[in-house]
Amino acid sequence: MLTALSTAIADVTVGDVRLRGDDLAGAVGACATQLAGHERIAVVATPTMHTVVAVAAGLAAGVIVVPINPASGEAERAHVLADSNTSLTLTDADVDLDARAPLPATAPDDSAPALIVYTSGTTGPPKGAVLPRRAIAACLDGLADAWTWTASDVLAHALPLFHVHGLVLGTLGPLRNGSRLIRTRAFAPVADASMYFAVPTMWGRLDGSALAAMRPARLLVSGSAALPSRVFDQVREHSGHRLVERYGLTESLIVTAARPDDGDRHAGHVGRPLTGVGLRIAGADETGLGEVQLTGPTLFDGYLNRPDATSAAVTADGWFRTGDLGRYDEAHGLRLLGRLATDLIKTGGYKVGAGEVEDALLGHPAVLEAAVIGTPDDDLGERIVAFVVCAESVDADVLVAQVATALAPHKRPRDVRFVDALPRNAMGKVQKSRLR
Repeated sequence: MLTALSTAIADVTVGDVRLRGDDLAGAVGACATQLAGHERIAVVATPTMHTVVAVAAGLAAGVIVVPINPASGEAERAHVLADSNTSLTLTDADVDLDARAPLPATAPDDSAPALIVYTSGTTGPPKGAVLPRRAIAACLDGLADAWTWTASDVLAHALPLFHVHGLVLGTLGPLRNGSRLIRTRAFAPVADASMYFAVPTMWGRLDGSALAAMRPARLLVSGSAALPSRVFDQVREHSGHRLVERYGLTESLIVTAARPDDGDRHAGHVGRPLTGVGLRIAGADETGLGEVQLTGPTLFDGYLNRPDATSAAVTADGWFRTGDLGRYDEAHGLRLLGRLATDLIKTGGYKVGAGEVEDALLGHPAVLEAAVIGTPDDDLGERIVAFVVCAESVDADVLVAQVATALAPHKRPRDVRFVDALPRNAMGKVQKSRLR
């Protein structure tokens, strides 16, 4: 149960502010007292101690918390507040870090909602995924088991606190396990850190000396976006670590994770299911490529006020449709190859996962970033088009040959477009709709 949040023994640093033990528990208790009588509250989730205390207070009080991206526009924020029907919005100014009060004595029900996290809204207004307390507990306990995550660990990260990665894994994880948390303003080495969480963009921007300083850590984790092979190799070269990847969505939380002791780990391998999680590849072709579908205790309860969307996301036999493309085998676990809606390219009678082509392009030393999409083609049905960012000049035919050599010839790009940068969102995910 999430009542096992270890605020009484936790040690949290956010920027220049540090709270630990009784002081942290007292601040959470005081904030929880403010929330009496409320069912749902919004928290403007800035990267501050105020956000950590506010969210922990909501969970302690049994109040549903709706994290708000502090950079969201007026229309988006208005939609989230109206859709979630919150009765209170907490900002940093509303949380007194010096106040102290006992933690609530009554434990909320484990099946009750804990968070409503809004999705990115790429196909319309953002939808609120209702995450019950038991899902968060199952996710965090599953990761603790997979990664041997204990109270003796020190986790360092610079992730935003309005997203599942930074809020659930990066904040509630340490509070549940009683491990120390250091949330830095910028992603950088931290003395005594045993674990680091970051997105691929953050890992790719570290220089050799910063990565070398992370060598004493025991676990370097990458998530929230596809990990380029180049970044995986760069981290391994300078830090001695092979990045550990994991996979999940807002609606499912984390469902698979690579284990530190997995011997043959490569970029794009996101591990095997956590305890209790069911995973299957639906509609697989002859190569094993199909949609990743899930069942188990980490799943959300549905989309708030959207029974139509909830129904559409679940199969007739109760499995959640992730919309992600992947292959699975017991030896290496799950390998992700893109999104069903945007990354399954049907060309010349073949099905091609965009992720495979991107990986092949990234195998060329000149290619820093790559994104592959399918565009309409009168002859092929869809034409494979590659957008690449290169460190130096390279001929398009060389890159086409790179793919045709690494993969089957029908998977080669028919068009290569050189760009200065790929459009990405705040979590580092490439926005392929903008490429179209």
